[in-house]
Formats: sequence, C-alpha cells, structure tokens
Amino acid sequence: MTCSTCASASARVAAIDIGTVTCRLLVADVDAEGLHELRRAHAITNLGEGVATSGVLLPQAMQRVDEQMERFMGIVEECRDEAHPDIVVVAMATSAARDARNASEFTALLVARGIELSVIPGEREAELSFKGASSSFPAEPLFVVDVGGGSTEVIAGTAGEAPQFRRSFNIGCRRVTELFLRTDPPTGSELQEAKAWARTEMEPFFSEVRAAGFEPRALAAVAGTATSIAAMHLRLEHYDAEKVHLSRIDRTTLDALAQRVSALPLEERRQVVGLEPDRAPVIVAGLAILQTVLDASGMDAFTVSETDILHGIVLDTAARLADGRF
Repeated sequence: MTCSTCASASARVAAIDIGTVTCRLLVADVDAEGLHELRRAHAITNLGEGVATSGVLLPQAMQRVDEQMERFMGIVEECRDEAHPDIVVVAMATSAARDARNASEFTALLVARGIELSVIPGEREAELSFKGASSSFPAEPLFVVDVGGGSTEVIAGTAGEAPQFRRSFNIGCRRVTELFLRTDPPTGSELQEAKAWARTEMEPFFSEVRAAGFEPRALAAVAGTATSIAAMHLRLEHYDAEKVHLSRIDRTTLDALAQRVSALPLEERRQVVGLEPDRAPVIVAGLAILQTVLDASGMDAFTVSETDILHGIVLDTAARLADGRF
C-alpha cells in the first residue's frame, strides 16, 4: 500500500484500537513506499460487557483494558531506536466507550498511563476503516463492512479515495448477543428476531446507495468476526494472517458455517478449530450480522481483509504529520 501524501522520511506510528470486544495494537513505519508493519498485538478484553443493557463500563472491564495497555506500551518502547526515538501513539475507542455514561472515567484511567484516548464517533470510525481496508484493493467501487462488538460500520466508495457513503449502526456482535441471543445455544426464533432487527436498521442505507447508482465490485469485511470466519473455514489450528488476508467467503460457505456453529453450546463452540475461545460467546451474532449485510447489500460473498481501522489510523496519522496537521 503506497502513501503518496507521506513525507519521504519514515514516520513510526503506534495505533491502538479499543473496541467493545477486542483491544489491538499496530506499530508501523510509513514512508513514500507505503506502510511497513513492525509489531502487532491484540487481546479480547470485553470492554463493552453489559453496556448494551446498563449503559456503563464495568470497573473490571476497564481494568482488563488498562492491563493490556501496559503490555502494549511496553511493545511500543521496544520499537524505539536511534532512527525513531519518538513514536507517535494514537489511541482510539469506539462503540462501547461512545455509549457509556462513564466513559470519562475510562479516559482518565488511560491518561494516568500516559495514553491520550480519543472516543471517536461512528462516522469517523467508518472513514478510518475504509481507508485501511481499501488499501488492499484495486481502485474500484467497494463496500467495506466492519463488524465490531457494539457497532457495525458499512462504507461504500472507490478504493483509495474518500468514501462516498458511510453509516455506523448500533449493531454489534456483543450488543446483539446481549439483546437477543439469551439461550445456549441460541434458538432459531432468537436468531430470526436478531436478523430481522438488523435488516430493518440497515436496509435504508443500502437503498440509498442503490438509488445513487453505486455498483460495488466487491465487499471487504474487516475485524475479528470476519477474520475468525476465515480462520474457521480454513480450519487454522494456528492463526495465519497471510492465509486469512484476501480469503473469499461465499454465501453458501457462510450459511453452512453459521448453521454449524450456532447449533453448538458455548463450551463446544470454544473448541471450534480456528476460533479464539474468548470470541465464542459472540461469534454466532457476528455470523448473523454478516449474513444480514449480504442480504441487504445484494452481494453473494465477502473478501476478508487484514488491513482495517488500525492501518487507517496509521496512514491518517502519517499524512497529518507530513502536512504539519498533527
């Protein structure tokens, strides 16, 4: 992925994405040749535990994230060298922090660790997700879907350009699980109710896109639900980002996987090859959301991308540094 707006000298950026389910870190250099990954790390911390019903972040959930931030900042320190004594750290939080009444407590907790946290609106999240995801695709019309724990962003535009349409829906795999999937394993009626609700919420956006004459060539899916689906489909006993990246999941494959996984009780779901055990509680809802996106968009498959909002944050930060806007 190239970065025509970046300075000739490389900028080293650490991007932190604090989601409803997962925290992730990417440290990368950006120069005129593009983005070069140095280190990655992630952890399932479930910051959004209970937020859909309580409206607040739980103390233990915030503590889990804080502990991971200590690990992440240690990794950032390991990436400092003579050529890059200063690393710009950009930390962003999404749906759970947006929704919580006590998000200021969480922000203060991270400030005490030296991390300035931005709680970004859904539209900004969508823009950054598109920037990162589309960097792996040809310059053609594209849908990007980012299924998170508390929200799902759907973006349409030409890869490599600013998005033409974007929408953040309060439909995420943890939120849907807490609101609809009360049985273990979920019943057929629970799943139908969840999908109907999601379809009702999403359909006006896709109708607007169709009315504008936008005709995407592909649908890119990013983040943990999509990468987990690819890993399960490929039966990866050990996660391999190179095998997952740009793997194609057609509707028949998605439906078969959803049918198999949704029929398993939680403890058996934790044993599914390719699925992180800690993601098992929310993967059924994630599968249902992606099925709904295919229904509403009219697409018959999606392509999984390992480039996502983290890459978008790094590229955006490097461009702002080069322009003197940071």
